Amino acid sequence: SGLSQEAGSVEQLSLHCAEGSLEWLYPTGALRLRLAPRLPPTSAAVKGGSPPHVTACIKPTGTFRGAQLYLEREGVLELLLPEAPRPRARCFSWLPQEKVALFLQATPHPDISRRIAAFRYELRGDWLARPALPAASLGAEGACRPCNDTEILMAICTSDFVIRGSIRSVSNDAELQESIIGVSATRIHRQKFPLFQAGGRAGRPVGSIRTPLRCGVKPGPGTFLFTGWLHFGEAWLSCAPRYRDFQRIYEGAQRLRQNPCEFPVD
Repeated sequence: SGLSQEAGSVEQLSLHCAEGSLEWLYPTGALRLRLAPRLPPTSAAVKGGSPPHVTACIKPTGTFRGAQLYLEREGVLELLLPEAPRPRARCFSWLPQEKVALFLQATPHPDISRRIAAFRYELRGDWLARPALPAASLGAEGACRPCNDTEILMAICTSDFVIRGSIRSVSNDAELQESIIGVSATRIHRQKFPLFQAGGRAGRPVGSIRTPLRCGVKPGPGTFLFTGWLHFGEAWLSCAPRYRDFQRIYEGAQRLRQNPCEFPVD
């Protein structure tokens, strides 16, 4: 709470968790949030390869008021969230040796009692491989490119969800620059959280998957294998080959013993 801060003071905090939220009541002065995620050993750079990046995503609540959020990188400030921003995620990356922090500065108001600056955050060390992030986020330049065979085989092993099903509908949100794909699942191979639940025709599980609007997703017939990541509680698309194409790719890799993991194929 800003009521416990002196005007003009800067409170220092550290964010270590992979994900979480911050709520600043009655913003006064400023908060400096050091980003120091606990990265798993697997995020270390492979010998002879490029150094690993860390990725952070920030998503304000719809009632974010009373402050502006800046990215502080090597002493230089960049505005991430103005006051009263649209509820869209902003993502950025940095090398572990870089000094990075978030600077949340209160904006002057005669009445601070009705203002709350709140946002959710995610810190990851492995999202640069092929992240499924919103259009305004880091790595979006590759979000619309079809996955190659290697990426498809890795996606079924590492994704937050792997769903076999068909497209029921596609709706577009111009404000958020997102397309929402309605999916009817014929088989749930994996989902870390209950994204797809019973409720469709013939009792089939249904759910929605998001992708950048500029990818131009259209509804079409056929069965697909949808894979992707959970991002602020929402499913984001990574790879979605037609199921028959996936069968061909998987069986070919199986003959060569190049499958990164076992997967049930009918």
